[in-house]
Amino acid sequence: MALNPQKILSIVMRVVKEINKVRAGSTGNRPASNRGGSNPRSTASHGSSSHAGRGASAGTGYPGDYRGGIHFEYNPSKDGNADPGEIVWTWVPYEEDYSQGKDRPVLIVGRDNGWLLGLMLTSKDKNNSDQHNPNYMDIGTGDWDRERRPSEVKLDRIIRVDEQAVRREGAILDRARFSNVVNVLNERA
Repeated sequence: MALNPQKILSIVMRVVKEINKVRAGSTGNRPASNRGGSNPRSTASHGSSSHAGRGASAGTGYPGDYRGGIHFEYNPSKDGNADPGEIVWTWVPYEEDYSQGKDRPVLIVGRDNGWLLGLMLTSKDKNNSDQHNPNYMDIGTGDWDRERRPSEVKLDRIIRVDEQAVRREGAILDRARFSNVVNVLNERA
């Protein structure tokens, strides 16, 4: 088998993906499918995290999606820093391959040992008269979208966000809508 640069890159990407899976699994966090029983999200954060290689904006060093409990806080402030209650634009890794991703809006819901915790937004309608996806919740429109399209928040994936990877502040989500998102997350826990 001849190795060309493309094959070598493909092998390296697979190795990185497997390392990230092992790292995410060895941090003591529960798998997403094992969220039962008590309400881990309503208590103080007790999932641990790895901080090695925080180059999330480049797609490397992402320690994996967050699986621990979240202490939700609502503390938005237009100070140039991303805070819980704000929707910001940042690089979000794809679920199937953390080495790839794209810039998207994210609702910041909490913190974990230096990482921001967020929920990805989409303007693709997952809940309408034809279909209902329980992993998405309508949150309406806001300044995070230039076209003011209705948005939905993805509830089944909590993304770790490196504060240095935040591209720009998008908007502050009002307390009522933020509380609705938190309540639904708590019901799902």
